[in-house]
Amino acid sequence: MLKTIVYTGLLGLCALGISLIYLYQSDLPLADSDRNSQLLDRNGNIVAAFSDGTRNQERVPLSDISPWLIQATLAIEDRQFYKHVGFDIKGMARAALINIKEMNKVQGASTLTQQLARNLYLSHERTWSRKLKEAMYTAQLEMKYDKDKILQMYLNEIYYGHGAYGVEAASQMYFGKHAKDLNLAESAMLAGVPKGPTYYSPYNHMKNAKDRQKTILSSMVVTEQITQAQADQAYGEMLSFRSQQQRTTLSKAPYFRDYVRSVVINELGIDENMLEHGGLNIYTTLDMDAQQAAEDAVKSELNGSPDLEAALVSIDPRSGEIKALVGGANYVQSQYNHAFATTRQPGSSFKPIMYLSALASGELTSASKFSSEPTLFHYDNNRKTYSPKNFGDKYLGEIDMRQAIAASDNIYAVNTILKIGSAQVIELARKMGITSPLKAVPSLALGTSPVSPFEMASAFAVIGNQGRSVKPLAVLKITDENGRILYEAAPLKSEKVVEPSAAYVLTHLMESVFETGGTGNRVSAEIKRPVAGKTGTTSSDAWLVGFTPELSTAVWVGYDKGKTLGTAESRKAAPIFAKYTEKALEKIPPKIFPIPDHVVSVYIDPSSGKLATADCPDKKLEVFVQGTEPTEYCSEHGEGEPPPEPLPVKEKAESRSWWSDLKRWWMD
Repeated sequence: MLKTIVYTGLLGLCALGISLIYLYQSDLPLADSDRNSQLLDRNGNIVAAFSDGTRNQERVPLSDISPWLIQATLAIEDRQFYKHVGFDIKGMARAALINIKEMNKVQGASTLTQQLARNLYLSHERTWSRKLKEAMYTAQLEMKYDKDKILQMYLNEIYYGHGAYGVEAASQMYFGKHAKDLNLAESAMLAGVPKGPTYYSPYNHMKNAKDRQKTILSSMVVTEQITQAQADQAYGEMLSFRSQQQRTTLSKAPYFRDYVRSVVINELGIDENMLEHGGLNIYTTLDMDAQQAAEDAVKSELNGSPDLEAALVSIDPRSGEIKALVGGANYVQSQYNHAFATTRQPGSSFKPIMYLSALASGELTSASKFSSEPTLFHYDNNRKTYSPKNFGDKYLGEIDMRQAIAASDNIYAVNTILKIGSAQVIELARKMGITSPLKAVPSLALGTSPVSPFEMASAFAVIGNQGRSVKPLAVLKITDENGRILYEAAPLKSEKVVEPSAAYVLTHLMESVFETGGTGNRVSAEIKRPVAGKTGTTSSDAWLVGFTPELSTAVWVGYDKGKTLGTAESRKAAPIFAKYTEKALEKIPPKIFPIPDHVVSVYIDPSSGKLATADCPDKKLEVFVQGTEPTEYCSEHGEGEPPPEPLPVKEKAESRSWWSDLKRWWMD
């Protein structure tokens, strides 16, 4: 009998030893978070994981977590953590006795390691197979990692409610500070949330949260980590919580990530489950310096404006690569991506598309004049009328296209679309990347047909790319977990939409928007490089869409619920554009817009729009598509000596900043 017991014991020990050796040599399964595909920026740096869009997480080392939080967590969750080997035998026995006595499961005994194993590798179903796997993974974790590493993993994985996973995200969400900066009172409050993230959330139930905080402080007194006086002081401390409106995600470029998700699934045909759990690497065009500049610019202008939303899309016009994308003011508050909202009227920011059509057709030039005055327009074979007004009822009399663009004159714009035809404008808009429905009515000239910021950035990229269209691009390459290429973007292709000369003439005219008298003049001092653009304002939407040789950027600001924009809110798009553009390009020297062939500049008389003579008191150097420049000389100021030929393109004499001098030097 004794021999049998000994043999049985030896066999048991051998089996246990073999099992432990097997577990030690076996690899742990991939954690669910480790199976998530990753988004990488243009430099190959990991930006985000493709997981639940509401998951807010940032991992930090144990050294960057407040010692108070560590002590509070251990005191309430696992006092024997540094003494047991993954299983608290005494705690399990004690819990079993209490549960038998109460005839119900009123107390658990899971260690931090067991909880970590469950969170990383298992579901929360209550089955014997799940319990067995949990025990196996717990043993493996204890074998493969030291205690500090396990504790660090736990604190970075545990759920703290409201989409926050891990102590860093939770600390930022609740208190607006890093986890390393939490004090005793904040730590005790935070350590209590994981037991019931909804029930113990201070946002949901402050009384429950305070009761739980008191329990944790008492546990810390029992374990002699703090004194009763410290516990009382911490419990009585008035905590300052971050309002839920101020909550932000720690995820980088969340709106861009969501856009890439839609591209990968809907356009490239990657299965959603594969994207979530296939360990793919998604290499993108995102420039994190530009993205940070975009997020900072939006945040700086929208602070103090509750419910005000914004979008920013920035594309390299030369390659179509999307460099930055912001879809809203706060991703935690709203995941709706305003960058692709097709419900917002672009207002006057649509006008350059129409003017490009006019210049490309040769029906109008930069010197073409219309009278800016209250006008009743007749259209549709005189069956309908339209009577637009200028902002503030300001009318300028006889003006040319440069003045019309700078001052955003509505009368000139409607005269233009009636002359060239709305069908021609719509045709060009389609080639430039506008896919939203456009109504063939005179008010189209004033941007009454809704389009998205993404479409506007794409369209202006055509102007900035000398009339050539390049399809916007976000995903460069996709590889599987073994590095095998599953997708690679096709070589760059561009299509000529209009002649480069027409695009350049319009660009030259649009630069005046940021000069004296232009609608963007108030931010001109912030932009230290050549830039062209157009503002747009409606009762509910404010825009600035513009470009440099390197970036085409659309900025929109407005409310979601049909609220009318006040004067202050309507002026926020331009500063966002200016701040973003300068910061995003701060490491790139200013560049002038390249001047293509078939562009000429001539001196004209501003009042007549004809070629200036020596007797004209005011001469203005203007650019034209070659062959469309004026041929008749001004006769209003005597018979002067006309210049012999059109001049090469040069910048006008007046200078608004140092880069104008640079451009003149370059051309000379």
